[in-house]
Amino acid sequence: MSKKGRILVAMSGGIDSTVAAVMLAEEGYEVIGVTMKTWDYANSGGGKKETGCCSLDSINDARSIAVQHGIHHLILDIRDEFGDFVIDNFVEEYLAGRTPNPCVLCNTHIKWEALLKRANQLDCEFIATGHYARIREENNRFVISKGLDAHKDQSYVLWGLSQASMARTRFPLGGFHKSDIKQMAIDRGFIELAKKSESYEICFVPDNDYRGFLKRKVAGLEERVDGGLFVNSKGVVLGKHRGYPFYTVGQRKGLEIALGEPMFVLEIKPETNTVVLGKEEELQRKGMWVRNVNLQKYAQLNKPMEALTKVRYKDAGTFSVIEQVDQQMKVNFYSHVKGIAPGQSAVFYEDNDVIGGGWIQSSFDI
Repeated sequence: MSKKGRILVAMSGGIDSTVAAVMLAEEGYEVIGVTMKTWDYANSGGGKKETGCCSLDSINDARSIAVQHGIHHLILDIRDEFGDFVIDNFVEEYLAGRTPNPCVLCNTHIKWEALLKRANQLDCEFIATGHYARIREENNRFVISKGLDAHKDQSYVLWGLSQASMARTRFPLGGFHKSDIKQMAIDRGFIELAKKSESYEICFVPDNDYRGFLKRKVAGLEERVDGGLFVNSKGVVLGKHRGYPFYTVGQRKGLEIALGEPMFVLEIKPETNTVVLGKEEELQRKGMWVRNVNLQKYAQLNKPMEALTKVRYKDAGTFSVIEQVDQQMKVNFYSHVKGIAPGQSAVFYEDNDVIGGGWIQSSFDI
């Protein structure tokens, strides 16, 4: 056993997880690398070459790098758990008229559980990933904070982690900029890895065509929902659409309807196969309800508090007052927010710290 103990590191074959693993080994940890196979791309029916974190190339890259550095490497097949939970939820959310956030769901319920289970089996005290986020203990609670690199910060996708999970998690890259990590890779001879492009696609929809994916997963879906109506906010029929699951709140492109001015999806009504369109200003909302809230920094909010609230990953955030009502959070924004999509994650921040987060249930105007 090394002087710092044994740590299980998720290695995807990309630059971030590779540098994280090597950094920890250099710090004196006994590193065990694990690459998780979450999805078999051949089953998706897509037309593109297999890419991303679950591809054979990525798995081979991770294994090769681990071997080079004397890191014991394992491949963990979690396709069954992933498919049953994440992909089924992805399909169900679209069929319910919502816009799912599969990466958050996967982190919370699949990857961390799989890592901790295997860590226990291998006598690893900690697990680590290449996320750009930081974690610390304060007032007997573990808190996730934004990564130092504001452009790469991934705290938004980690709101669902429990206190027990965070207690055993390390984020080696949280205090660095992406440029630092690239230089570290170059300095250690990972020249090709530093040039490797990053994938922002959903791993099981690698061609980014989620509509095609839904058609392949749900038999007869296209025929079942085709011919629904576009209406405006007053209920006036504007035309026909291809089916409500193929649209998301805030969408402007790909509507395939010409109305003489830009129109956006305001609301999706699955029970009537209706998609409500309107002008950009009609997307503005002053508040929302958030369900299935997971608090990190505080065990409970006993009174309303000010927070910066993000409604999507690349959202800069809007200051708001949040109020815990049972297991929901009521959010009142100080200024209007555009395109609040039910099903997406809402994450609440106090300075750089994650207060908590949840799934957007609905929005409202005051």
